[in-house]
Amino acid sequence: HRHRKYPRRNLQATPQRKRTLAPIRTKDHRIFHFLSSAVVEVVYIFARMVKYSAVAVLALAASAEAFAPRRSMSTRVPALSQSSRAATEIEEVTSTAAENKQKEKILKEPALWEYNFGLQDPGIPLPHGIVKDVTPPEKFEITEEQIRTLEEDGVVHIKGVFDEEWVDYLRKATAYQVDEPHFWAFAGTASKLYDYIQRNVWQTNSAFARFYYHSAMGHVLAQCGRTDEIRVSTDLLMVNPNKGFKWHQDNQNGPITWDEGIRFWITMDETPKDYGAPVYLKGSHRNNVVDEQAVFVDINQEGLEEYKQERLEFRTMPGDMLIWHPRTIHKVDGPEDGIWESYRRVLGGTVAKGGSLYHDKRGTGGVLSDLGRHGLKDMDKLKSSFFPVVYPQFDKQEAAERDSGKVGRNPVDIVTKIGGMATKASGERFNSFFKVLGSR
Repeated sequence: HRHRKYPRRNLQATPQRKRTLAPIRTKDHRIFHFLSSAVVEVVYIFARMVKYSAVAVLALAASAEAFAPRRSMSTRVPALSQSSRAATEIEEVTSTAAENKQKEKILKEPALWEYNFGLQDPGIPLPHGIVKDVTPPEKFEITEEQIRTLEEDGVVHIKGVFDEEWVDYLRKATAYQVDEPHFWAFAGTASKLYDYIQRNVWQTNSAFARFYYHSAMGHVLAQCGRTDEIRVSTDLLMVNPNKGFKWHQDNQNGPITWDEGIRFWITMDETPKDYGAPVYLKGSHRNNVVDEQAVFVDINQEGLEEYKQERLEFRTMPGDMLIWHPRTIHKVDGPEDGIWESYRRVLGGTVAKGGSLYHDKRGTGGVLSDLGRHGLKDMDKLKSSFFPVVYPQFDKQEAAERDSGKVGRNPVDIVTKIGGMATKASGERFNSFFKVLGSR
């Protein structure tokens, strides 16, 4: 069956969102997808009413048909690009009183029926003449001083890891993903936390998987962790944090411990002048007073006095990496009115060092980044296509399993893993998460 195509837009030239409907094989199939999504929408509204209780989250996660990815339905290269706007340009737009124009978001929330299901392949050529699934990953040397900075301060800013070609590649992959939103972005995007946010985007969008396989990301993180192997534990594609995130620590790191993981950000845009720059409490990864299950952190609590006075702010540029320990306390302020007139696109997440073990986190919030049927049991060696190795070399068998649709979320595991969170204690942990929302 044919489906209608609408012209794509230049995302920098206009904030209006025009999309292409996901191709559906039959009328019944299309209706089923729509009804499935409609159920999720109702559950989402209900979840907001009950303040995101664990039961509501369980219902949200278990309500749709598209749990396991299918073959790609689209392989065209999007005829559009997103380019960074300088902070000075943003300042001119927002501060020129003579224009007196009402601010308008650069991206609009997708309509319910615009979400896609299954595997997606933007068909974007890799830079530097890289041959897909053949060329070994690139390398980027960092210094011993940078490694010690991470170990002592809990965070390090490494500039210029990725050149213009790689930044352009990531921007195109992000433009495609925003224009063809995936179902797994629904909860985060509909909650208005971000203009677009999707966890484990590498599992559904092949462009991000190939970035991990072929770029120097794994080499940089291996040096930072003084390890001979790097596996992707979980990732996030994040576009424009509307509400900002107050002081917090990261506990959505996949099925690994604090010390087995390394957090990373890869930035595609220049940081605006007045907001959007991450701020870290220097050395706070060594604190022993913040509960491991907590997300929100009250920096005025007893035991954090020595950390809260020394703050590190980073104004990243396209191609930079921010790398930190998962326990390092930090925040990001969004615009006060929640309206982004430019882009703040970041690919981030957590990688696991060599020798990491699988830790079954069901019953805690940590399980939300581990919803696949990989068959690993508690304390097994973390070796699976669900957590692909990217350094020293990606594994072709793992890549093939990802491309076949084997790697993805599973409805049975979603129900069993999230079901253990329907307790008072887990509700308090969700409360901690939602305290994080909001700038400043």
